[in-house]
Order: sequence, then C-alpha cells, then structure tokens
Amino acid sequence: MLKSGFHPIASGHVAAVVTHLHMPRPTLAPPPPDVPLRQMRAPDVDWYRDLFTRVGALDWLWFSRLKLDDSALREILTDERVEIRVLERDGQAEGLVELDFRTGGTCELAFFGLTEAVQGRGLGRAMMRAALHHGFARDVPEITVHTCTFDSPIALPFYMRSGFVATRQEIEVVPDPRADGTLPQTAAPHVPYMPERGGIAG
Repeated sequence: MLKSGFHPIASGHVAAVVTHLHMPRPTLAPPPPDVPLRQMRAPDVDWYRDLFTRVGALDWLWFSRLKLDDSALREILTDERVEIRVLERDGQAEGLVELDFRTGGTCELAFFGLTEAVQGRGLGRAMMRAALHHGFARDVPEITVHTCTFDSPIALPFYMRSGFVATRQEIEVVPDPRADGTLPQTAAPHVPYMPERGGIAG
C-alpha cells in the first residue's frame, strides 16, 4: 500500500488512478437493446486496431491492445469467450463494446467507447443498455469494468449512472506509450508527455 504523500514516477513513465467497478446480476434481465450492436466474429487485427485507435487511443491514451503483435491480438479476437460488438453508422464502425468472459465465469466490459464522430447524440446510453443485455445473456453473476485517469473524465460518472458501483482503486504506473512510438506524442494532451524527466520536481 502506498503511504500518503508524493511518489516519484520514473522517467518515461506515466501514472493513473484506476477505479474498479462492478454490477451484480439484476433480478430482472436488462431489456433488449434499442440500438443494435453488430457482433464481429474473428475480426481482422488491422480493422480492430483502427477502431480501437479512433475510439480511445489518440484522445485517451488507450494503448494495451496496440502493444500486442498480430498473433497475440488475433488469439484474443478469435477466442469464443470474447465478444466484439460494434455500433455502426453509415456503414462504418463508430462504437466499440468488448465483453470478456475468460476469467472466473464473470464478464468484464473490457473496452467501451464511441468515436468523436458520433459523440453527443445519446448513443452511449443506448450502447450501454445493449452491452448489459449481451453481457448478462450468458448468465454471469456480475459485470465488471475499470476506468482510469487516462480516460475521458465523463467515463467514471457515466458508469456509475449506468448502475456500476466502485469497489476499489489502484495506482498504475506504465511506460509512456508515446515514448516508443506506439502512440504519437500528441496523443492524450491531458496527460503531460515528459520522457526525459528524472522523477517529479516538487
């Protein structure tokens, strides 16, 4: 456990506060979605990376799936316990819902988000209803999700309004994905890019 106070972050790294949330299975099943989500079975890795990047990498520093090579990413995308569902507009995927059933008989809402092109239309609420419907369709006891301070500031209150309850928080320290070229240095401008710093000046 970290003690109270400031803790230096190594050069070339970034830190985030991660909030873990869960939603127990409701007594009544979530209603059928009013916005259809198309299930993508074994999608192409380049197609997935493009959507992942447009939804969360450039604005919010999503990078975990971009670090994986083709083989590792394909293994996830072809696993029957992972559901990739998308919201489409004008023939293009603009929303991503990824449901991961691989751990402990539960469901993790691994990734959830909309591209900037379709934000502000109320689609997030409709997409969440669809995500919960599909998640609980497999008769799991709960759905979990986590978000962090790399993410949009509206993400955490949105999850809580949707019925998720925060259960714990952690500090995550990771190599800055902008330092090795995984993401451009202009990505996520709300997270300072300081690859040469030697800890935190106070």
